[in-house]
Amino acid sequence: MADFRYSVSEYQKIPPLNPVSLVCMKNNTHRLPDGGADTTKTSEHSTRNPQTVLLTIALFLTGFGLRTAVASVGSVLGDIQDEFAAGATGISFLTTLPVLCFAAAGIAVPVLARKMGLHRSLLMALAVSVVGLLSRAVASSFALFLVLSTLALAGAAVANVLLPSLVKTHFPDRVGTKTSVYVVALSLGTMASAGLTAPISSLGFGGWRWGLAAWAVLPVVAAIPWMVARPRRTSPAPVMKSSALGDRPSMVELVKSRTVLALTLFFGSLSALAYIAFGWFALYLTDLGINSHVAGTMVAVLAGVSMPVSVVVSRINPRYYRAAVIVLSCCFAASLVGLALAPASGAWIWMILFGIGNGLFSLSLALIGLRARTPETTAAASGVVQGIGYLAAGAGPILFGLLNAWTDGWTGSLVLLFVLVGITLLSGVSAARHRFIDDDLLNSRSAGE
Repeated sequence: MADFRYSVSEYQKIPPLNPVSLVCMKNNTHRLPDGGADTTKTSEHSTRNPQTVLLTIALFLTGFGLRTAVASVGSVLGDIQDEFAAGATGISFLTTLPVLCFAAAGIAVPVLARKMGLHRSLLMALAVSVVGLLSRAVASSFALFLVLSTLALAGAAVANVLLPSLVKTHFPDRVGTKTSVYVVALSLGTMASAGLTAPISSLGFGGWRWGLAAWAVLPVVAAIPWMVARPRRTSPAPVMKSSALGDRPSMVELVKSRTVLALTLFFGSLSALAYIAFGWFALYLTDLGINSHVAGTMVAVLAGVSMPVSVVVSRINPRYYRAAVIVLSCCFAASLVGLALAPASGAWIWMILFGIGNGLFSLSLALIGLRARTPETTAAASGVVQGIGYLAAGAGPILFGLLNAWTDGWTGSLVLLFVLVGITLLSGVSAARHRFIDDDLLNSRSAGE
């Protein structure tokens, strides 16, 4: 049975020049951080390759539209509630619907990608998202609105799960930096949809319905560079498989991996924090007496602050990942302390601090690829981490709303946020350790023989 421990120890002796790649100075070529095969492309050539540029643009545009179906609803949640006379339970379900869709996608996408290929699956997901975004804007009942929102969110969810595998496939030596491309775009899209949906709705072309439908243009635009680039590999090729593992890891094997467990908890807790913020913070701030438009802008700023933090985190040396987790988790905690002690007077500061902490989301996605040796393992791990992570995170927005209803205040909801930050800190420190999912699987198989 093959063993990767030697290659890992050798890697640790080499000072990494950036978070995701080691540059071989002797021949000026990129090598995978796990000591794998040479990509045979120089940095200069890779940067100037038109297909590489198109794929980077495609990542950015796709990421830009990933959360618009979610954040746009939060900005007009009150209008939707009034239009359909929806109760607190229905609204709570609407705010947690995104994570449920993402959880289902995490489980289904690996099978879909094997049958259709990564790029065809992504294009199909973008098309489904367009249909859902447009059709829900003309829904005649709240039940129909929920069904059509599920369609819009399903498309975004499939795309979200596919992106780590696409990054690992096309940029195996730049996983961190290319992940930050679509995560920054994701923050931009969230900020735009959270901040602009209400103003668009006030233009008089249909109110909140027009405000939601306007974002359907983004998946259409995102599909264009994917089609133009025409990547050579549309699905994981046999050569991508780990020669040691020999086949695609099963879900049962993956859930037993301590690395996958740490990644899942890290990703899940951060997802819960993010969706609570985008789904409830505007309403929470409005309850404190802040104007609804200002509250929406604060949530947009929260998303915007995450962008530069994501870029910085993607470029730091991997040996400092644990320090980054600790520092940004402290920013989360400081934000929550502020919301508990002086919620209205310091609201801008608390939203900014929360946004800084939210910069960890980029790292949680990048680590899925960085902790796997091949696109094959990345695809399987991405499905498990995002599927289970989102499923667990789905309880976050529901509990946040129910705690508010049960206690007739926000104290219980804030306690929930503190618990999630604690999980983020502990699991993030564990996930930041330099180890590989493939090694966990090999050790598990060896122990079973």
